[in-house]
Amino acid sequence: METADRASHAPVVVAIDGPSGSGKSTVSRAVAARLGLSFLDTGAMYRAMTWWMLANDVDVDDADAVAIACTKPVIVSGTDADGPTITVDGQDVSGPIRGPEVTAKVSAVAAVPAVRSRLVELQRGCAEVAERGIVAEGRDMGSVVFPTATVKVFLTASEAARTERRAAELRAKGLDEATITAMAADLARRDAADSSRETAPLTQAPDAVLVDTSTLTLEQVIDRITGLVEERARLFTV
Repeated sequence: METADRASHAPVVVAIDGPSGSGKSTVSRAVAARLGLSFLDTGAMYRAMTWWMLANDVDVDDADAVAIACTKPVIVSGTDADGPTITVDGQDVSGPIRGPEVTAKVSAVAAVPAVRSRLVELQRGCAEVAERGIVAEGRDMGSVVFPTATVKVFLTASEAARTERRAAELRAKGLDEATITAMAADLARRDAADSSRETAPLTQAPDAVLVDTSTLTLEQVIDRITGLVEERARLFTV
């Protein structure tokens, strides 16, 4: 797609929020690739912070200890939609941050206000240097991080659909069935933790468009969101 009258418009920011297993990462990457925008997986940033805490023996259930330590790791997110990266102190952690230990503790770390404050600053910094714009996915993109985003989407799906998708994803990675069952069942716990935390809880921004993916194909979801961007930003031609 070609950019129309680029100089007269501010960079596009597409904020996509939603619970675990709703398809945020896959959809957001695809939308970014189709529109030629950068892509930011903010969940990976919280996972990277959690991985660092665990690797450095910080008690992640001690909010004060986490708050003190969260300024130490250097977390860098690569925003190329065709190959996003995440490093901590120069180390590629894209694999380790998806493990069960990090998954079990990331909600506790993400609930610490000092962690959110630091990572929100990094997230906004990524958007500022995105030449054409950015698609950012997470839990509070539209409600907190990018309140004036060009387009806000709240992506959701039924719990059954999300559980099945997560199980299929884990099977594709070769995990055993016991681990798959435990991690898939963890969705409900994480939903409750993310929605009830005091700082930047998972919530649909008042001006966000609700997209339920339960019965939609991936291509249908991508078409819906890119259509919203084309309509509201008026930057792209079909």
